[in-house]
Amino acid sequence: MSDTRHQNLAIIGHVDHGKSTLVGRLLYETGSVPEHVIEQHKEEAEEKGKGGFEFAYVMDNLAEERERGVTIDIAHQEFTTDEYEFTIVDCPGHRDFVKNMITGASQADNAVLVVAADDGVAPQTQEHVFLARTLGIGELIVGVNKMDLVDYSEDDYNSVVEEVKDLLNQVRFDTEDASFIPISAFEGDNIAERSENTDWYDGDILLEALNDLPEPEPPTDAPLRLPIQDVYTIDGIGTVPVGRVETGMLNVGDNVSFQPSDVGGEVKTIEMHHEEVPEAGPGDNVGFNVRGIGKDDIRRGDVCGPADDPPTVADTFQAQIVVMQHPSVITAGYTPVFHAHTAQVACTVESIDQKIDPSSGEVAEENPDFIQNGDAAVVTIRPQKPLSIEPSGEIPELGSFAIRDMGQTIAAGKVLSVDER
Repeated sequence: MSDTRHQNLAIIGHVDHGKSTLVGRLLYETGSVPEHVIEQHKEEAEEKGKGGFEFAYVMDNLAEERERGVTIDIAHQEFTTDEYEFTIVDCPGHRDFVKNMITGASQADNAVLVVAADDGVAPQTQEHVFLARTLGIGELIVGVNKMDLVDYSEDDYNSVVEEVKDLLNQVRFDTEDASFIPISAFEGDNIAERSENTDWYDGDILLEALNDLPEPEPPTDAPLRLPIQDVYTIDGIGTVPVGRVETGMLNVGDNVSFQPSDVGGEVKTIEMHHEEVPEAGPGDNVGFNVRGIGKDDIRRGDVCGPADDPPTVADTFQAQIVVMQHPSVITAGYTPVFHAHTAQVACTVESIDQKIDPSSGEVAEENPDFIQNGDAAVVTIRPQKPLSIEPSGEIPELGSFAIRDMGQTIAAGKVLSVDER
């Protein structure tokens, strides 16, 4: 745990609005990527006839992504400003990657929403704002990008700002908690230095806005919750579950329990960045070994917690969901796949309890027959196999989920209460 204050920052927004270029530019301007690496990417981009993609290349360093010209997986990159050490959760804009966005955004403290000045609010802009709101992202910095393509027009900037404000109001995101900045990630306007091209703008530039973000409260006072991403067998150590500490502390010598597999033991070693450490806290990615646990005892989707305060396993749970895209209507009996932390479990909608008016949060209808796109609702859910999940009011890090079906994310939500099995 370093002394520098730390933030996880999600970069969200519609595909092609310039997220990867912005991330590359931020890494470059803060000295996180050496000049020669940019030069190398520049040459490579030009050879492939994609000149100007060099900053995006910094992020999309997977060969396959370069060929397709899209960002696929969530890449974690770090850069440091005067105030914070930022880990970027780069959230892909493509439809089929919205699930990553959810498992990614739920780990972010604040977000930068990228909206292209020449395109305005696009379908995914809307979707990502919805998700950010549902998943509890704190503050939003809106980068109105590609200002160079609209000749740095103040009118074009203002109309995009109005459009985004309308969208934020729709999902009850406090526009007071959002700052708007005209930028060009490609040209570097208003990222690290104030641009002469926007002399009509006198607010913070991007790095200043990032430095001004409120400091997240580390969730160390909550009990340990560590969702398992993978389980490895390592010579000389044995079985090593790997995951990210979401809340609480993990210490060598702790007695832990894995749910819903319902096995446990004593923590023998904890490893982080290939070094043994005595403890790990929120945000740390760790591998650890537990006495008496074999590779087949636990699996991805299990959650590790203290033996005397084990992770909750739901028989049913009540949740508030927002339907983003479903071709028809959702009724009781519908069984899509729920993605919560690292778990993926088919769950049945047992009942639709209330329809909520998204603009006021008030109950619009009790026990409606169905819900559809754009509806917010309180539903009762029954997992088809054991699922460890927590009320978002108690442990928000394990209280949000995405609902997927037919290859796309159709809804997102948060857990209100859990009926334990």
